[in-house]
Amino acid sequence: MSEHRASGAPGQVKEITSLANPLIKDIKSLALKKYRDQQHAFMAEGLKLIIDAFELGWSIRTLVYAKAARGNAAIEKIAARTVASGGTVLEVSEKILTAITRRDNPQAVVGVFAQRLTALGDVRPGNDDVWVALDRVRDPGNLGTVIRTVDAVGAKGVILVGETTDPFSLETVRATMGSIFAVPVAKASPEAFLAWRKGFPGLVAGTHLKGAVDYRSVDYSGRPVLLLMGNEQQGLPEDLAACCDRLLKIPQAGRADSLNLAVATGVMLYEVRRGALAIGDGEADA
Repeated sequence: MSEHRASGAPGQVKEITSLANPLIKDIKSLALKKYRDQQHAFMAEGLKLIIDAFELGWSIRTLVYAKAARGNAAIEKIAARTVASGGTVLEVSEKILTAITRRDNPQAVVGVFAQRLTALGDVRPGNDDVWVALDRVRDPGNLGTVIRTVDAVGAKGVILVGETTDPFSLETVRATMGSIFAVPVAKASPEAFLAWRKGFPGLVAGTHLKGAVDYRSVDYSGRPVLLLMGNEQQGLPEDLAACCDRLLKIPQAGRADSLNLAVATGVMLYEVRRGALAIGDGEADA
């Protein structure tokens, strides 16, 4: 099959063999935040993630799959859904997939999706809802792991405070293992977050080196909880620490004086949600 010149028209299936094709160039550029912001789009890799995104109502712009996967029933089904929804389907070589994903062994399927952020004003916690706020999180692996953990424990979402790593970067999306499609993410300046916090109807708890209260000694039940976690290197700044109802500590038994941000957030989340989790047999997926 000869290469079809990419016109950008939706609802089409094209075979593309050249890295110089303009559609491929646009998708490759999504590796950089500047172009993700310009296109208001991002990439996700893997058939399961793309199926999950469809099921959760996300809008797919372009589906890219390896020519070697032609005839795969699951991929053909998702390709048909993409075309039906007005998206474009591209069949490409593994060389092109490698270039797009910057991986030597790329997944057979890549999806390009419209970004979706929740407005902070639309975050209205109630009952026993749990939200996590992350101050200036820098590491995409940490952010992705926190989003995945929020999903795992049944918490409601993540609020990014200040200048943070991009939740739609390749590395962050990979680390979420698909939870980027299930967990609402909001972004706010420190000033906007502090103004919003004034109306928070429950407990605001932050981890801090000056925390005097053992995180296991607090009753988190019966009210919304906002868990506020500080930057990887600097922890919570004074203004955010001051807005907490409780400053908590996670006791350290060894020589380490702190935990990785994602690990600490996971420890806290499982304690906060302990009463609501139905893991009575003590088993959970790793």
